[in-house]
Amino acid sequence: MKLNKKAALVVSALTLAGLLTSCTAGSGDTASGPISEFPSSWDEEITIDVFDGLANYMGVQEGWFAKVVKDKFNMKLNIIAPNVAGGGDTLYNTRVTAGDLGDLIITDKGEKLDELIAGGLVIDAADYEPAMKNVARFDQALDHLNDGKDGIYGFPSSVSSLKPTDPSEGLDPTFGAYVRWDLYGAAGYPELDTLEDLLPALKKMQELEPTAPNGQKTYGISLFKDWDGNMMNNAKQPTTYYGYDELGFVLAKADGSDYQGILDDDGQYLRTLKFFYDANQLGLVDPDSTTQNYDTLFTKYQNGQVLYGFWPWLAQSAYNTAENTAAGKGFMLAPIADQTIFSYGAEAYGGKQVFAIGSKAEDPERIAAFIDWLYSPEGALANNSQTQGAAGPEGLTWEMQGDEPALTEFGEQVFLEGDAEVPAEWGGGSYIDGTSTLNISAVLPIDIDPNTGFPYSYKFWPSYQALVQTPLSEDWQSKTDGATSTIEYLEANDQLLVAPGASYAAPADSSEIETLRNQVKAVIVQYSWQMVFAENDAKFDSLLAELQDQAKGLGYDDVLEFDLANAKDQNAQREAVTKAFAD
Repeated sequence: MKLNKKAALVVSALTLAGLLTSCTAGSGDTASGPISEFPSSWDEEITIDVFDGLANYMGVQEGWFAKVVKDKFNMKLNIIAPNVAGGGDTLYNTRVTAGDLGDLIITDKGEKLDELIAGGLVIDAADYEPAMKNVARFDQALDHLNDGKDGIYGFPSSVSSLKPTDPSEGLDPTFGAYVRWDLYGAAGYPELDTLEDLLPALKKMQELEPTAPNGQKTYGISLFKDWDGNMMNNAKQPTTYYGYDELGFVLAKADGSDYQGILDDDGQYLRTLKFFYDANQLGLVDPDSTTQNYDTLFTKYQNGQVLYGFWPWLAQSAYNTAENTAAGKGFMLAPIADQTIFSYGAEAYGGKQVFAIGSKAEDPERIAAFIDWLYSPEGALANNSQTQGAAGPEGLTWEMQGDEPALTEFGEQVFLEGDAEVPAEWGGGSYIDGTSTLNISAVLPIDIDPNTGFPYSYKFWPSYQALVQTPLSEDWQSKTDGATSTIEYLEANDQLLVAPGASYAAPADSSEIETLRNQVKAVIVQYSWQMVFAENDAKFDSLLAELQDQAKGLGYDDVLEFDLANAKDQNAQREAVTKAFAD
């Protein structure tokens, strides 16, 4: 492996400290050989440092999840979170240079994991693998992650028994055109043959409700710049309605049938810029779009000032409150006739993050046992990300009623009303405050719990779906042949295009490509925004010509060639994983 500048710093610092003599050298006991079973209990309480690149909390885990971990492992979790400590890699680099990143490490696979292995900061956990019975259910993902590493250094996240060709998102796709369904209905449920048909529909909806309850003007579309990167992020989103996702300057179709440069004359990206331009000409685009951030936009959705959303997790989470949906108001997927929405397939080899055991851990066996527990049904239910429908502990938030799981009265308080006070025997305090702060799922929440036969996520349980039926959902179902979820509707109408989950990670840009990319993407983003707000067709066309000319002059074609090769490699891996997991 060719070390980059950061990795070289890691190795240099560790060499000076004399730590490279053994990849498994630590200050505590390590296994003297393979073990077949973990202890059933531990007498001495320990506190472990968890370096967690995903956590949004810093400090010792508290609440009911802390009590579960304490009862099972006599262990406390001290979360060390770069996101809280200023972001970026500063904290990571500081701790790596000191030779001790953490006892339990949650970080990116690929480059970072390779750096940690090369620097001796993580142990080879192969001696603990025979005892990790829950991890063993996902042995293909484990083997794939550690292929060529001469040991077991990482444990994959978001593993699943689902096929890589199955959608991973759950009830709703990641992407989709979501509209204020109540106003869409009031407009007469206009037919939407293509994306462009949304515009006259949104105009009618705006005319029906020109002012939000807070007195502010309503807009069909509101944009923001926070997430712009290789392109204008918002302009990428509608391309996903036709099966595309970005990889650098390439839009790649989920099934590998098409690849487009984002500046192609007849491509989906320029189509979306024209869509936004036309929307602005109709008075549908919020004039604050060029200056507001995501938080401001979210508040506007909450206030009813925006009528269309790129994603369910923005529009619905902000506006579809119990009060609004009971009144028949809310965002639901628009039935665009020619859509084939991009969906991320279940990652057969796991997600982008991994678990690893630090080489300074005093009790690596106990940490290995904890990692293994995260893959168990009990661990998955307790730990899975709250936003993905983690059901929580059996007996607290849910119980079996006959042959099906159902929320307890306490669980209904938590998941339908927003929170509840945890009983003292479960640790007390707020349920939400006591959820796992690891912010990572070992097992995909939509995977099937072998103990119940139902998904880990309570949102899939028939008992829960019955609880959340509202006038809004009933009206949407009346127009979608009774579909109980967006995914069900899309699959039934052959409108979901799944990109097989191959756990692909694009290689890092060379210094030359990185330099070219940075100067080209700045021009693409700048001109994209100018085109959306161009005063007329002639100005839109002249800006487009300038954009294409300047981008090519700055090296767009060279970067596009690099990205296109990666996109084709990604598809090759998708084809390979589909074949590997075929019946």
